[in-house]
Amino acid sequence: MDLPQALPVPGATAVVRTLRPLVRAEATAEAAASATGAAVDPADLEQTVWLRLLERLVDQGLPADPARWVRDTVRAEARRARRTARRERPYRDEAAADLSGCPERAALGADQRRVLHAAVDRLSDSCARLLRALLAPGDPTYREIAGELGMSQGSLGPMRSRCLGCLRRMLAAEVVAPELRGKER
Repeated sequence: MDLPQALPVPGATAVVRTLRPLVRAEATAEAAASATGAAVDPADLEQTVWLRLLERLVDQGLPADPARWVRDTVRAEARRARRTARRERPYRDEAAADLSGCPERAALGADQRRVLHAAVDRLSDSCARLLRALLAPGDPTYREIAGELGMSQGSLGPMRSRCLGCLRRMLAAEVVAPELRGKER
């Protein structure tokens, strides 16, 4: 962030230079702490805090405890951004963009498939073979999978269920699921 030559309060430039690492760290930490799915961009949060500081400098001058003010302001702005994001709704008449040819979507899909296949490879041999067969690009039938694995078609469903349970538990241990905050209805 480039600082203006003269801020409205004498000594404010030194305070801004001093607070810059704290603002960046707090904004990054608060943005990452979003468990609600309402994403907060750390750069946007940081920019909003600087704007609030400049507004305060003009109206009231420097805060008595600048570090505490930064922490409180970052948290308040993050809450406001999350609340706004949760309330936003797309226009009903607006057609959804076709993202099938989107390079970002393709990269994200490839990354998700890579993570899934890596997790499947960590399962027991029988589960890994079954899930690899189920994930095969040719979309084989249960009969084809049973023939390939040398097992009865009737045992594929229960085994698939057990293997998916193992995979689910393994992935749940690696990725913490977001929890609801506040009261459930």
